[in-house]
Amino acid sequence: MSSFPDVDRPVIGLGMVYEDGEVIPPHDHDRDQLLYGMTGVVIASSEQGVWLMPPQRGMWIPAGIVHEVRMIGKVIMRSLYLSPDESRGMPDQCQVVGISPLMRSLLSEAVSIAPEYDVNGRDGALMALIEHEIRNMPAIPLSLPLPLHKALSRRCHAFIRTPSAHDTIENWCNDLGMSRRSFTRLFRMETGLSFVEWRQQACTMAALPRLAAGEAVTTIALDLGYDNPAAFTSMFKRILGASPRDYRQ
Repeated sequence: MSSFPDVDRPVIGLGMVYEDGEVIPPHDHDRDQLLYGMTGVVIASSEQGVWLMPPQRGMWIPAGIVHEVRMIGKVIMRSLYLSPDESRGMPDQCQVVGISPLMRSLLSEAVSIAPEYDVNGRDGALMALIEHEIRNMPAIPLSLPLPLHKALSRRCHAFIRTPSAHDTIENWCNDLGMSRRSFTRLFRMETGLSFVEWRQQACTMAALPRLAAGEAVTTIALDLGYDNPAAFTSMFKRILGASPRDYRQ
């Protein structure tokens, strides 16, 4: 998908509004992209994995990565498109990131600036500040790597549809007809995570859209198979460093 190929500017801002359930089909960009959602939840997926962006967070999407984007809730989006020269040293894969109060203000200003702004004027100075600040965004572990191994990939997708905190390696080994040793070796090689780490990430990502919609923590915890809300909260805090209630609308 074209992202201002004829505009010779290092950073370009764009504001959009998407409705609940809206889907942007698979595409890629010729510029690196930073997404920021003021409201709603954004889920991006590619062959490599799934990334979930809660409200007030951001998502880094490098140029050339084919991805699909799905909206949960009304999403007021702010996007930056950066030329490769300006994003040198940034991650070469998708990543959910924290957005500081300063960066939020800069993003709000950037989308009101015309693409062909004066690089030597006030608008150019603001975009130059964005180029500096974008390198200070902390990574947030809201990604779920997906395997390329076909049978394992199908099993992972099935789990994502109905996640359970009590699903076991034994269940997966039986489904795939593999020994425990072969499964654990394959799983880490394909995802970079242990099965337990991946399962916890999947449960966390399943919970976030429901938290953003205002659902009760207890309901979500029990639906995901946790024995009690405290066990779910402990896992959630360990992964994200914040309480589930911090992510509720």
